[in-house]
Amino acid sequence: MSKGLRTRLVAFAAILGVGLMLSAAPAWAQIGSHRYAAIVLDHRTGNVLVAANADETRHPASLTKMMTLYMLFDAMREGRLRLDSPIVMSEEAASRPPSKLGIPAGQSITAEQAILALVTRSANDVAAAVGERLGGSEARFGQLMTMRARALGMTNTTFRNASGLPDPDQVTTARDMAILGRRLLNDYPQHYHYFGVTHAQFGGVRIRNHNRMLTEYEGVDGIKTGYIRDSGFNIVTSAERSGRRVVGAVFGGTSWVERDAHMASLLDQSFEQLGVASRRDPGVRPVLVREATAGALPRATATAQAGRAQPRAAVAPRPAAVATRQQAASRQAATPRSAPTPVRSATPPRATSPAATQPRAAPAPARPAATPSNLASPTRGQLTLPPPRPPATVRTAELR
Repeated sequence: MSKGLRTRLVAFAAILGVGLMLSAAPAWAQIGSHRYAAIVLDHRTGNVLVAANADETRHPASLTKMMTLYMLFDAMREGRLRLDSPIVMSEEAASRPPSKLGIPAGQSITAEQAILALVTRSANDVAAAVGERLGGSEARFGQLMTMRARALGMTNTTFRNASGLPDPDQVTTARDMAILGRRLLNDYPQHYHYFGVTHAQFGGVRIRNHNRMLTEYEGVDGIKTGYIRDSGFNIVTSAERSGRRVVGAVFGGTSWVERDAHMASLLDQSFEQLGVASRRDPGVRPVLVREATAGALPRATATAQAGRAQPRAAVAPRPAAVATRQQAASRQAATPRSAPTPVRSATPPRATSPAATQPRAAPAPARPAATPSNLASPTRGQLTLPPPRPPATVRTAELR
């Protein structure tokens, strides 16, 4: 064998060896890390359109509140609650860390106020109060949530609290959360519009829904976002175009911009599979790795979880910062809507306190008073509560 031939064979073997090594390496998705998971379902049929790590264990974070709301809707259907039913804030519920409304213990809000607080503010204190109202205790409510989830087909989900605050045993999967989003649409279409509320008024403070896809992606009309450190940035989204609807879930984003951009790409890809023309920039391709390999999320100890349970306060960004983040999202995701979505919200009655004996002071002239017409509108208005504390103390744990 000539020296030149031997050299060529050695080079070929080296290239072949590298190729085999690369083919054996795990395929990592282009978002997050080991926390990543994603799925998109055809809402009509339930068929899977795209998926990656869809059955790997993940922490639901504030996506938990979707199940809390499903249980509340169950109670309303069964006549155990009405939209104007009071939900009293206990000392235990009031002690929950932000995001929260900060309603003092002993006061109450209506069930409709609770719905809007969970959808927009993702209020942990309100979630705990709802759990106590429906289950007697939040721990018992977690058991009821788990039983109901299993009945809905969410076979890999276990709930321990009503809010999604860190608990090592509170787990789910992307598939289960997409199933829940689809069931909310199918089982309670009369209440689904609450998930499209973009702003609410709390004690004179106008709160924006954490779900920015409501105004950044054409066709999105719900559902919920979530964040804790052990899950990353999560979202369940429903969108409709040309009469076709899809429901998707993304876990493990390292920022809300990355998470939303990735979800937009998956929605584009899914609509294309359904024969709906894409409206994104033709130069932007979906970034899903359909069959990504990643291990299950490591379970943290209760002590470590407790040390991470206190979230950081989110400072309202300056307009320039908002513009920068929106531009970054636009470069990574599908083309956003050509016109902003109008503000959608509902106006429930004011919160009341059972112990209150003094007449309420007249509202400031700048704040519009609730009227029968806007109280009845499911697509208008604002949620107005008496300020439980100065606006400067309002904080959010779902970092955006």
